[in-house]
Formats: sequence, C-alpha cells, structure tokens
Amino acid sequence: MRNDLNIAVVCSSNQNRSMEAHHLLSKKGFRTKSFGTGSCVKLPGVTVDKPNVYNFETPYEDIADDLRNKDANFYTQNGLLNMLDRNKRIKPKPQRFQETSEEFDLIVTCQERVFDQVLECLNERQQITMNMVNVVNVDIKDNHEEATLGSFIIYDLVEKLSNCTDPCSDIGTVIEYLERKRDLKLLHSIAFY
Repeated sequence: MRNDLNIAVVCSSNQNRSMEAHHLLSKKGFRTKSFGTGSCVKLPGVTVDKPNVYNFETPYEDIADDLRNKDANFYTQNGLLNMLDRNKRIKPKPQRFQETSEEFDLIVTCQERVFDQVLECLNERQQITMNMVNVVNVDIKDNHEEATLGSFIIYDLVEKLSNCTDPCSDIGTVIEYLERKRDLKLLHSIAFY
C-alpha cells in the first residue's frame, strides 16, 4: 500500500464533510489536509434564516466558545459542539482552499459546486510546475450522518488508489469500480500546478 499520496478534501466551510474525511484518512495513515471554498464559514443557527457566520481565521475553539455562549444545550443536541471538538483535535482552524499554494496528488470535493470552485481556482492560477492533480467529487449531503458515510466512500477511493502502481493512470478504473460498487456517480477532472 502506498500512503505517499498527498490528499486534500474540500467542502464549503471546512467544518463537517471535509473534516470527517480528514479525520478518517489521517487515522488510516494518509497524508491529508482539508479546506473549504466558501467566502466565510457558515454553521446552522437556532433558526434556518440566521446561520452563525465566521471568517476562516477563526479557531475552532473560539467558534465552539461562541456557540456555547449563545445556546450550549441547542448546539450540543444538534452535534455542532461535538463536531468542533473533533475538528480542533485535527487542526486549529478552518482553512480556505483558495489561499493554499500546496500541491496535491488528489483533491476530493464533497459537493459539485465545490468541485467547480476548486477547478476554477486551479485553472486561474499560473501553471508553474505542470504537476498534474486529479480532482474527484463525491457528492455528500451536509449533515453528520452523511458526512460519516461519505468519508468511507472517500476512504475507499483513496485506499484503492494507494494500491495502484500508477494512481494517475488507474484512477478511471478505480472510479468506475466505485460507481458500480456504491451505485453513485463521481465527477472527475484533472488540472495542473
């Protein structure tokens, strides 16, 4: 098994879906980072029309403190405080994909809109090294249960690729296998650094 793939997992706010996959992949020994593509971090509020909004520089601990001060019972029951506790054990704060210059072998997005934003960001950059990156979208609904299930699909993808002699050449076969096995449709594209 090759654990030398450099992997990024990206959702909108770098809170739930990308962090759940980051957590699982890291536990399994894969070099993983996670990001969001939104302009800010949005978490559900007490009402649907009033989300909690933070910038990407806000540490997970500060977000958790803010939610505890607003309504500790509500945010404990809806799982946000537990999620933030997990997140702060992985890294100190959410990160925005558009602000990293790091190169990855594989970028997995968790939503088609995020897939489009990642590709737009990569294609707008000046290509310098011409190193190729595979970008794959695994559509995951943004709730705790689906994030957990989605992280296992992402792990399945990464684990299969890590067992390939040439992941870049074999990614099409791996995607076809996963689409049949899991009865889903994955989006795939390539970009260059």
